[in-house]
Amino acid sequence: MPDQPSGPADKPRGPELFTWEFATDPYPAYAWLRENSPVHRTTLPSGVDAWLVTRYADARQALADQRLSKNPAHHDEPAHAKGKTGIPGERKAELMTHLLNIDPPDHTRLRRLVSKAFTPRRVAEFAPRVQELTDALIDAILDKQGAEGGGAGKGEADLIHEFAFPLPIYAICDLLGVPREDQDDFRDWAGMMIRHQGGPRGGVARSVKKMRGYLVQLIHRKRLEPGDDLISGLIRASDHGEHLTANEAAAMAFILLFAGFETTVNLIGNGMYALLTHSEQRQRLQQALAEGDTGLLETGVEELLRFDGPVELATWRFATQELTIGGQEIGVGDPVLVVLAAADRDPERFERPDTLDLSRTDNTHLGYGHGIHYCLGAPLARLEGQTALATLLRRLPDLQLAADPADLRWRGGLIMRGLRTLPVEFTTAQKKSAD
Repeated sequence: MPDQPSGPADKPRGPELFTWEFATDPYPAYAWLRENSPVHRTTLPSGVDAWLVTRYADARQALADQRLSKNPAHHDEPAHAKGKTGIPGERKAELMTHLLNIDPPDHTRLRRLVSKAFTPRRVAEFAPRVQELTDALIDAILDKQGAEGGGAGKGEADLIHEFAFPLPIYAICDLLGVPREDQDDFRDWAGMMIRHQGGPRGGVARSVKKMRGYLVQLIHRKRLEPGDDLISGLIRASDHGEHLTANEAAAMAFILLFAGFETTVNLIGNGMYALLTHSEQRQRLQQALAEGDTGLLETGVEELLRFDGPVELATWRFATQELTIGGQEIGVGDPVLVVLAAADRDPERFERPDTLDLSRTDNTHLGYGHGIHYCLGAPLARLEGQTALATLLRRLPDLQLAADPADLRWRGGLIMRGLRTLPVEFTTAQKKSAD
């Protein structure tokens, strides 16, 4: 809680940001900022000074404002902040030319190339594979307990490492065209990137470098032996005059992997945690699914994205000219971070914003952004989130949290919001998917 002013002339100091306590529950601090300092200048743990935008209306404006560039070259970057405004290791690995770091017209060109992989038709065609991966991971959890569909007992699992993490990794690898025999390497590299967020940067940079080396080789192999996958599609588009450079192809594959797995890890993890700690809402959803009604699942996933979404802050933006957001003047070169988690709990936009209501329909949340940088993979993430949560509730209907919520730890980091672990327990007398 913020310190209270000692007199009428004093201004409240505000809450302490980016501590471990803040990471556990940032929403009270964001409520204070929305009320008292909605566009707030702060020094981040990295030493970078940035503006935090916390109100919904201001956030929506900022996300679509083309005076806020995604290109780090527009950052008025002091020496101590050099290289600290993007994904660790991407500069040294020459992976900067991706959708999160560029503006039109290059952004328009590259997004058009990749968008073909995320059409509703392509995502629908991918649904059986997502269901297959989901069931296989639950089977593996049951196998670990020695459950072959027979004897009853209590089983335990960590839903992050055994389920929420591998599912989107294998899914995005399939979409990109990474051979099955190489996908465990990607799982290891991605795991290193998640584990080290907010901590030592060396491990992340090494993983990024290994990933880039592999992607360059894979792009070369796909050029010789193309398939029906996203990397092959990028190569074909480049060969037909779209002018996709080798660096752009590698950077594009990298960011699709990076952005395409961690957001879904957190959607599944945060979503399941919210359901486990809101038993009435969880029971409503289970009942609807048992009756064959998927409507509550669809609105429910949107509500979980709003209530405690996977992306806490939108990725970096930099002012290319002086502008005003929420009455606050922003200087040229200043970094701006839109706090999606704060905007999506704004009582000016959402009725009872701190209440989880899976049937909420007036729900234009900003969980996947807004404007030209709206998340390209949102349809796939929604499919994976809906499939994962519905299958867990159907196949492990008595799933329970196996830890005190106060003992759970959230990963340190600036952009993403996700649990380190999610220990659960369940009855092991469940049938395997093939039974």
